[in-house]
Amino acid sequence: MCKRSLLALIWLGVAAGTPAAAQESGQAGQDEPGVIVFGQSAALGGPARELGEGMRLGLEAAFNEINAAGGVHGNRLELVSLDDGYEPEAAIINTRRLIEDQDVFALIGPVGTPTSQVAVPIATDAGVPYIGAFTGAEFLRDAQALPNVINIRASYFQETEEMAARLSEDLNLNSVSIFYQDDSYGRAGLAGLRRAADRYGMDIAIEVSYPRNTEAVRMALLDLRRAQAEAVVIIGAYQPVSTLIRWARKIDYSPHFINISFIGSEALARILGEDGEGVYVTQVVPFPEDASLPVVAEYQAAMRRMDSSAEPSFVSLEGYLAGRLAAAGLELVGPEPTRDDFLRALKISGDIDLSGFQLTYGIDDNQGSDQVYLTVIDQNGDFASVDRIGN
Repeated sequence: MCKRSLLALIWLGVAAGTPAAAQESGQAGQDEPGVIVFGQSAALGGPARELGEGMRLGLEAAFNEINAAGGVHGNRLELVSLDDGYEPEAAIINTRRLIEDQDVFALIGPVGTPTSQVAVPIATDAGVPYIGAFTGAEFLRDAQALPNVINIRASYFQETEEMAARLSEDLNLNSVSIFYQDDSYGRAGLAGLRRAADRYGMDIAIEVSYPRNTEAVRMALLDLRRAQAEAVVIIGAYQPVSTLIRWARKIDYSPHFINISFIGSEALARILGEDGEGVYVTQVVPFPEDASLPVVAEYQAAMRRMDSSAEPSFVSLEGYLAGRLAAAGLELVGPEPTRDDFLRALKISGDIDLSGFQLTYGIDDNQGSDQVYLTVIDQNGDFASVDRIGN
């Protein structure tokens, strides 16, 4: 049977089932036959909690769907999720607990660059796969140094490249400002923008930052207004960014605000309300409402079976894709997978088709997708797909 036929089998005959468990207590370890346990450390509390909750919800929806169809080679997939509050110190503790105490097969759906930066060395030393991180940080794209890392999304360099292209080609701008989170995540985006701005002959008028997990953005806003750049690239999280934009509207400062995908799009739009109109966000997964793409239709159905009140989102769709990718890798290696076989199977598989969302891997390429989509918040507070930044 061909690989694509094998991958297709687990999506047939899906029926309603019990959601995959997501709490620490009561989880089966790797010693239980027929169960493969994945671990997640993510922000499930604090000001970035909607990012972690979205990734967990998407993973649970995928695992629930897979288990309802009989699992993968008869193995059920389970999820252990721990809250790190988007803080590196907690991510270290959680990663060690998941690997040493829970004996997880792989880590999946972690949220953030600063947390991944400290968790990845632990996972790499232990030979534990690190799959589908919700970050586009460039260091995770080094397939030689990090043989256990498998990315799904496009990188922050690719997102900032698209931003610079649109600002230069659509608006003929020769200057841009940046507002970024003062940590490894923000600096990764800053490095990407500097690189892209240099390529397009743009100056960066001012670089201002704010501390992670705070809303201390007032001075940064005043600095941005003084610089008077017509566009501000934002590398941040939804809570402080929404505060910045709402204050900017109040002082009649309205540049083109363009955010990177990590922002938490739906949370940003909801908090901004009418102040969100015209705010741009680059995305790295398809529209979660676009059921014309088979994988999105399957995601929506899986979400409804799990929680009929859950709204589709870019974040939970990314979590769902991570769960589907994990199942695809397990399908390739058979009923008794090892971590090494799982990683090798994904890397030599070439193209993986997740029901219309194409991923491509190689021995030296651990990033599946290069897709970057430009979206804007419309007057109704919804996201619309656009090809260019308007005047």
